[in-house]
Amino acid sequence: MTIRFGVSPIAWTNDDMPELGGDTSVETILADAQAIGFEGVELGGKFPRDPDTLKAMLARHKLDLIGGWWSTHLLARSAEDEIAAARDHLGLLKALGSPVFIAAECSNAIHGDRSQPLSETPRLADADWPRFGERLNALATYVESQGLKFAYHFHLGTVVERPEDLDRFVAHTASNVGFVVDTGHAALGGIDSAALIRRHPGRVAHVHTKDVRRPVFARVQAERKSFLDGVLAGMFTAPGDGDLDFETVMRALAEIGYSGWIVIEAEQDPKLADPRVYSRLGLETLKSAATAAGLIPAVETAEPRT
Repeated sequence: MTIRFGVSPIAWTNDDMPELGGDTSVETILADAQAIGFEGVELGGKFPRDPDTLKAMLARHKLDLIGGWWSTHLLARSAEDEIAAARDHLGLLKALGSPVFIAAECSNAIHGDRSQPLSETPRLADADWPRFGERLNALATYVESQGLKFAYHFHLGTVVERPEDLDRFVAHTASNVGFVVDTGHAALGGIDSAALIRRHPGRVAHVHTKDVRRPVFARVQAERKSFLDGVLAGMFTAPGDGDLDFETVMRALAEIGYSGWIVIEAEQDPKLADPRVYSRLGLETLKSAATAAGLIPAVETAEPRT
């Protein structure tokens, strides 16, 4: 079993809200990630898309490229058209040796629209699931043929958000259509991450870890606020600073023999939550939880000399 810890650049600069960390350079993100002790980083909106340029930048900081988000539009276009649209993105991931292709359906998503309250999250009609599943199957099979795992990111404000959405997702897709276990989106969507891991071990292709502040989320819901309003209000934070028990999640991963990346992330305002401080806290929290759960071996410390 090999576990590696990486980080998402979203703590430094937010692609959905460019005003958050808009003046932060990619070099700063990579230097901070290396200094904190991460082994890899996910692709951010500011990152160069030329493979040679990005490879050189990552090499300077001894970081691997873990993967990167792709917004699918499979409710509006065919799998063939989706594959064509994703070709350059997938080519970049392949060139950099990324193990996973992370995707989420965004053709009717509202998570990037501050005018839409989370209560207006789109729901997929029962009759629409078979076609959506078929297109996901085709896309996942193509991604797999290119040497990467397909990892679907269920996400607040999208058609796969709640436990019942995820049940339909599993029922209408093949076993190679894996998913990202995102602890933050799972918790606020009503999904138990540890139970999900144990119930569908073969689907766990990638792991995102962020913490949540449930009282903040409850207020966002009560006031009919948007997803981005919730981010600004602080409904997410780094592991160790919120309400979630990460040892339980790490134990579930250990039980299924998970091997792969665990990514620390949290959508926050970097001016209010220093990404270096919070990402370091997240890494320390996850390593401690993973050690206690038996997911990674304990680090032996040398006896002091007398």
